[in-house]
Amino acid sequence: ASSSQLTCIPISSDQFLSINNHEFIMAGPTPLVKRTIVKKRSKKFARHQSDLFMRIKNSSWRKPKGIDGRVRRRFKGALPMPSIGYGSDKRTRNIHPNGFKSVVINNVAELEMLMMHNRTYAATVAHNVSSKVRRSIIERAEQLAIRVTNANARLRAEDDA
Repeated sequence: ASSSQLTCIPISSDQFLSINNHEFIMAGPTPLVKRTIVKKRSKKFARHQSDLFMRIKNSSWRKPKGIDGRVRRRFKGALPMPSIGYGSDKRTRNIHPNGFKSVVINNVAELEMLMMHNRTYAATVAHNVSSKVRRSIIERAEQLAIRVTNANARLRAEDDA
């Protein structure tokens, strides 16, 4: 057995304590239901004639509006157009690969609303939050057992010397 072996001890139904070289790492909550996310289409919809013009090579989808357009008229062999049928399953819509739905958090008070929903929603700290407030949000999230998706952003190791 190597010295860097990871051991997991179940604490409650949704939390595990990891012991790695005498360090205790509290694992975040697991999602309530982890469904497999099935996408009906993984490719992006290409804009009509985007292969012909460099200026619209990687542009987003625009609906064709021409009177004679083959794509708009849905001819056989033409590019597919986005429609409601490509929508995701309602139960897995807006769910991250980690199994949680995401909520943007700006301060500690907004974090409190996720207290009872910590197995469904994960907090994402907004990009314009300072590192001081960000540290307090992450600290409170650990107390409430709330998953923070970008917990390591803008955190610098403090020097003791």
